[in-house]
Amino acid sequence: MPMTHVKRAFKYRFYPTDAQAAELSRTFGCVRKVYNLALAARTEAWARQERVNYNQTSAMLTVWKKTEELAFLSKVSSVPLQQCLRHLQLAFTNFFGRRAKYPRFKSKKKSRKSAEYTTSGFRWRDGTLTLAKMSEPLDIVWSRPLPEGAKPSTVTVSLDAAGRWFVSLLVEDPTVKPLPVANTAVGIDVGLNHLLTLSSGEKIANPRHERKNRARLALAQRRLAKKAKGSNNRNKARRKVTKIHARITDRRRDHLHKLTTRLVRENQTLVIEDLTVRNMVKNRSLARAISDAAWSEFRSMLEYKAQWYGREVVAVDRFFPSSKLCSTCGSLQQKMPLHVRTWTCDACGVTHDRDVNAAKNLLAVGLTVAACGAGVRPQRSTPGGQSATKQETLWREP
Repeated sequence: MPMTHVKRAFKYRFYPTDAQAAELSRTFGCVRKVYNLALAARTEAWARQERVNYNQTSAMLTVWKKTEELAFLSKVSSVPLQQCLRHLQLAFTNFFGRRAKYPRFKSKKKSRKSAEYTTSGFRWRDGTLTLAKMSEPLDIVWSRPLPEGAKPSTVTVSLDAAGRWFVSLLVEDPTVKPLPVANTAVGIDVGLNHLLTLSSGEKIANPRHERKNRARLALAQRRLAKKAKGSNNRNKARRKVTKIHARITDRRRDHLHKLTTRLVRENQTLVIEDLTVRNMVKNRSLARAISDAAWSEFRSMLEYKAQWYGREVVAVDRFFPSSKLCSTCGSLQQKMPLHVRTWTCDACGVTHDRDVNAAKNLLAVGLTVAACGAGVRPQRSTPGGQSATKQETLWREP
């Protein structure tokens, strides 16, 4: 069988001409309109206990274009419009598969402005990219080279809240291949004081990107609040706020990319805790700090890079008592408040750093899971009762 390469997206910034910016803005608006129309049609059918699929919404699009009210849909490339219908179909597939909530309507102000083109909607020639309905190629800043001989299969153009234009090219990358098998494994405990604590004892500082820019952000937000709604000055002030947010996001993502790449390259097995971040951010005292740490994004990067390079990520159930369990003798402490950062085991007398001890326990149980193929899942004695784990029962002192 021929070897299949990993498909990888390469994202670049570009600077459109006025005509290109106007064409793309029209396309974004049409994509949003078609998505919302199709979602409304499918929602009405759902209320009648009927299902509408992609082919039916595609036929609806043809009818919409012929009406006087929606004739403007014919003035933009049809490819992004068809793609948004495919995205809606995927959203419903995930909803029916109980992997996501019911699809939501796109907002003009809050939703991401983007359009996706397949091969019939762009021309790639001699390293230049020209989109449908455009006479000139995009002025792309090639901040890093594409893989040699790469040909994009999909192109996504987007405009972020800070007014920056980006183009993402999906290509096959032959340079991404499994790394040589290593005999190393690491347990990873995420936190707020330190972003990560490794079972090796290494602690990786939390950069706290949002906190570093909090004063600038607060000042920009106060100035925005004072501007009259609908004025040009308000738009300028809003743009300054979004630029600060974009800077925070870029720095956070860059740090996580470097960190996850290093961990995947150095270790064959990576053990993490299966945290429910959605529930944790409901804590008003910690929500801001948890969001700034971006634990979900860290896990997502770790998992897809591990898949690329032939590594294994093991997620241990969040009810596993990693902090309360002595990594030396296996005895379980009854209580371990969050403010306790170091503690001494009553059974063996070893003093533990809370986070390092947790990382060591995660590594130990993760390796067991990887070897035996068994999950680390909680057992509840009664419905709604307090949760305990199999490991808790096994490691209790007699």
